Amino acid sequence: MILPALFFYLFAGICVASAVMVIVARNPVHSVLFLILAFVNASGLFVLMGAEFLAMILVVVYVGAVAVLFLFVIMMLDVDFAELREGFIEYLPIGIVIGGVFMVELLLVAGGWVINPGTTKAITSAIPANVSNTEALGLVLYTKYIHYFQLAGMVLLVAMIGAIVLTLRHKAKVKRQDIDVQNARTPELAIVVRKVAVGQGLLDADAAEWVQ
Repeated sequence: MILPALFFYLFAGICVASAVMVIVARNPVHSVLFLILAFVNASGLFVLMGAEFLAMILVVVYVGAVAVLFLFVIMMLDVDFAELREGFIEYLPIGIVIGGVFMVELLLVAGGWVINPGTTKAITSAIPANVSNTEALGLVLYTKYIHYFQLAGMVLLVAMIGAIVLTLRHKAKVKRQDIDVQNARTPELAIVVRKVAVGQGLLDADAAEWVQ
């Protein structure tokens, strides 16, 4: 029992420290890297609890897709954080008021939280021998918590669309494909026939036209 306890405190300590660094770190890229570290240690905790499928999903989906997507979005946006901090003092009182309201709401929720006596029995109930860990998770996730699962999917979809919209930038000097113009092209517009004398080439003045 000593070795599992040591691994638990190791994974839990690194996970909590990484979560704190996600908020404290000034560089957003470092925050994403600490987030990946927190996910990896959380997957280690799932392995200790016997939920290997959740540990694999946490590494494959969140570390391999979501966290990397956050990193790419932050690098593509190229946000000027110095400019964002210019109005910090101006909006600080409003932020303190809103933060105080949220803190009071959290305290009220935590103070009035009551755990159903049947919850502990349901959590500690043994899984039948003929049902695997993955199958038991699917039975709970797609029956009792199906609405929460669908809601989480919608939140991720909105986040993905928001990232695409934020990174979609139109530059004036970049050539883009226009399907209508391509379909309307005729041989007269696309081909120019020039008669070149023997031993002579095209004049330099015609170079710009040929490039077009």
